Amino acid sequence: IEMTTTEEITTTKNLIPTNLLRIYNQKLVSSDEAVKQIKSGDNVIVQPGCAVPSELIRAMVRRKDELEDVTIYHILIVGELPYLQPGMEKHFKHKAFFIGANARKAISEGRSEFIPIFLSDVPLLFKLGRINTDVALINVSPPDEHGFCSYGVDVGTIKTPAEKSKIIIAQVNKHMPRSLGDCFIHINKINYIVEHDEELKELPQVDPNTAPEVLAVFDKIGQNVANLIEDGSTLQMGIGAIPDSVMKYLFDKKDLGIHTEMFSDGMIDLVDAGVINGEKKTLHPGKIIAGFVLGTKRVYDFIDNNPVCEFHPQEYVNDPFVISKNNKMVAINSALEVDLTGQVCADSIGTRFYSGIGGQVDFIRGSSKSEGGKPIIALPATTKNDTISRIVPTLKPGAGVVTSRGDVDYIVTEYGAVNLWGKTIQERAKALISIAHPKFRDELTKYAKETFHI
Repeated sequence: IEMTTTEEITTTKNLIPTNLLRIYNQKLVSSDEAVKQIKSGDNVIVQPGCAVPSELIRAMVRRKDELEDVTIYHILIVGELPYLQPGMEKHFKHKAFFIGANARKAISEGRSEFIPIFLSDVPLLFKLGRINTDVALINVSPPDEHGFCSYGVDVGTIKTPAEKSKIIIAQVNKHMPRSLGDCFIHINKINYIVEHDEELKELPQVDPNTAPEVLAVFDKIGQNVANLIEDGSTLQMGIGAIPDSVMKYLFDKKDLGIHTEMFSDGMIDLVDAGVINGEKKTLHPGKIIAGFVLGTKRVYDFIDNNPVCEFHPQEYVNDPFVISKNNKMVAINSALEVDLTGQVCADSIGTRFYSGIGGQVDFIRGSSKSEGGKPIIALPATTKNDTISRIVPTLKPGAGVVTSRGDVDYIVTEYGAVNLWGKTIQERAKALISIAHPKFRDELTKYAKETFHI
């Protein structure tokens, strides 16, 4: 952790006119002093993703013996979550809108709770008063000469809830990039300022421990998805091996655009190559529209003060009606398993909650209503070293349906791509069997014959 120095603080303050500097200094406190505003029974919203205000969280947890029943809300956060450690339940309750790896164990053991919800609706819970927050913990860039701080790498599900909170505590951090768009908060709206410089969390696109044979599968899926993308398309691209593999095969495309809940490092090379230029976009032409980024310092440097990138709250970015205004909108999402009728499970393994609904349905529906749009679900045909098929006769007992059989369109595996929209159950089953792993096709066909009379 790189601590703030007097010289760095002075440099930040030199940007601010005298009248605003006076306001800034009046709100300046230590992290331990700031979190004294959190009381037992309070609701706290935390800026998520790689923007997590780690110093404020550490300070809050240091006060655990003074607190009971503090409820903490957020979507996925990168890094350690000390309030989720066993023994913290008396002090902190956590309610997740999306389950990260660091929260999975706590949720499975009942020490944390999961709220299934479309990503576009998360900010609306706070905007409409369904959840009231007492304190917001945010991590922002130093203020500019007008007194505005940027929410930086994560705007989507924090801006609206934070500004509905009774108290806003901001960690002002020189490492937070100054992203542009609808992503600023003025120091007048911040109640307590904690100056603390700390490198942002990073989330590489691909786990370096991924086996070569698994990467080869992702690579083939990427090729199959890329073949569906036409010149002039606008893309929703997430993080992970599949989106990264897709992007490797887009360098021969022209005039692509981006409208996505989030993006990562892999997109930058396509921008530099002129493939992504947004010139054919029918909404926000020339602009990359997103709610947040998950990646490394490379993408943080890319978005810093970059006028091509516009960040907006998720209730706008993920609104299916907004998404549909992009012609040739291509949404690329993943799944845990797909049954032979086209039902997509993406948030649970049987009854065990694994991730969340996220923005999948927002973008599936938005792209399906786009002129020339293509909603795509991409997944490996198997898991566990080819011992378990992801194309299944029926979803596991208790598994959640994220994308319904009525919403589903393209399904892609390493064995090909099929379009299920407008197809009968029998036609869907045949199509999905054709892109299943060959070792499972006979048993899938047997089930389909007995159940669907194909």
